[in-house]
Amino acid sequence: MTEPGSPAPVPDAQLPGGALMRLVRPDDAPALLAAYRRNAAHLAPTEPRRGERFLTLEGQAERIAGQLREWEAGRAVPWVLDGSPVPGTPPVLGTLTFTGIVRGPLLSASVGYWVDGEHTGRGLAGQALAQAVAYARDALGLHRLEAGTLLDNTASQRVLLRAGFTWYGTAPDYLHIAGAWRDHHRYQLILGEVEPRP
Repeated sequence: MTEPGSPAPVPDAQLPGGALMRLVRPDDAPALLAAYRRNAAHLAPTEPRRGERFLTLEGQAERIAGQLREWEAGRAVPWVLDGSPVPGTPPVLGTLTFTGIVRGPLLSASVGYWVDGEHTGRGLAGQALAQAVAYARDALGLHRLEAGTLLDNTASQRVLLRAGFTWYGTAPDYLHIAGAWRDHHRYQLILGEVEPRP
């Protein structure tokens, strides 16, 4: 289990069909840029509107650098779902990220993820989330994970429920998504009765 404020090693994890779940790297910027461009229409209804720089190589490089700084500080874990081991598959099939890792009496993190529009419905998100849950419990020593979905995002809700998350409420105007403040269903998963470190 990692010490608070320091990064836990992030082992690679095999996913269905040969994809790999691994920590993002600086050299992922071109593949992430291509993935976001390829999935722009697919992601638009569930993502915040991004500035023009987001869809540039420089913007992705800056974003990765920021994510890795947060990981080094023990506040986030940014994974990519790497399809490159599978012939004919894009090198990035999606991402899964822990953000807002909090120690002390809360011992919690938020989880968010997306999967390439051409690869949904194949169990990829569920398997990635299962790996992330195990990492949160065993490597990070967290007590709780939380996640939110738009009210009509039933596919993501099914992924969370299959992973053991439970619905605990609806937050009005929770996130600014696709140009407007949107209500979100809130889910949580209690990982275990962990004693916070002093």
